[in-house]
Amino acid sequence: MLRWLLLALTLPFVALGLLAFMRAPAWSPWKLGVLVGEYGHWLLFAPLTLGLVAWFTRGPALAPTVATTLAAALAVGLLASPVVEARKLSRALPAQLTRAFGPADVPRAPFSIGDLFSSPATTGQVATHTYAPGLSIDLYRPPRANPGQPFPCVILIHGGGWDGGDRAEIAHFNHWLASCGYVVAAIDYRLAPAHRWPAPRDDVLAALAFLRTHATSLGLDPARFVLCGRSAGGQIAQTVAYTARDSSIRGVISLYAPSDLIFGYVNTTEDDMLRSPTLMRQYLGGPPDTARAAYESASALFHASATVPPTLLLHGTTDALVWYRHSVRLAARLADVRAPHVYLALPWATHAFEYNLSGPGGQLTRFSVEWFLAAVTK
Repeated sequence: MLRWLLLALTLPFVALGLLAFMRAPAWSPWKLGVLVGEYGHWLLFAPLTLGLVAWFTRGPALAPTVATTLAAALAVGLLASPVVEARKLSRALPAQLTRAFGPADVPRAPFSIGDLFSSPATTGQVATHTYAPGLSIDLYRPPRANPGQPFPCVILIHGGGWDGGDRAEIAHFNHWLASCGYVVAAIDYRLAPAHRWPAPRDDVLAALAFLRTHATSLGLDPARFVLCGRSAGGQIAQTVAYTARDSSIRGVISLYAPSDLIFGYVNTTEDDMLRSPTLMRQYLGGPPDTARAAYESASALFHASATVPPTLLLHGTTDALVWYRHSVRLAARLADVRAPHVYLALPWATHAFEYNLSGPGGQLTRFSVEWFLAAVTK
């Protein structure tokens, strides 16, 4: 009886582990993919223990023991696979970043097994400023700010499907960036359905103008900005960077973002996990048939050219909310026009893979972002 119970307890870990290789079904909580992809190296100790207990308590009937041991081995393999994949990707990553953006001094390895079980420094001072009526910026400053040496500034644009989210999203990521020597400006922007595109674009430009005007008092360099956005915020960051024609925007970092909203609309369904068509209609004023100009205006793919700022794209191929093909297609377009870029595809990762800064996706994200920022803000 005990060994059959052990098998029953092991099988859910096998099911969880499958999320390292497949998108979460629309009916399931997508955040389970984050749990597996970025914390699986912690979870695997549970099926490992269950398998060992089953083996050392085996009796004359071998069937439950063998079944539990095999299930435990499979679960451990599945849960460990993000670590294995991250280690493989890390070997080529420095050369890939160097070819695209040039050399940079990043004082750590792209990926470390030991770092999976530690936490990076996330220090920094935070102050809130109003940059437009009803819109605020949380400014994260490096812990040892030098008034005589202004810092580059990363403008962080939150996700949330264009109708939700706020500037406090994954705040520990902003603290980490500040600890690396960057001022981080995490901004609000107006949300749909009350405010349609291009309202968020105009808000980012207003935030840029505010930061540039107050650069001296804020301790930042008005000639060195990088836009960084995740999900819906990544769409905004891409499009602003590609259309603003602003030389102070040195680069754009896009995490799991849609880059062609027409492609996004026709390749989803009304009942997907996000109800994506509804989000796009309320954001852009209708379907592509009646609001095509807005869809094209908001899609970075339509604005890519040889003169756009350097671009770092990161996307998980098991993303259940934004199809990774968006980043594949944008990377192909950037390659066609010979614009500097890197597309880092994470085979195990879903949305928000950088949430755990020490996880497989978190480590590769930190290394890539740190390299990119150092290279483009020199």
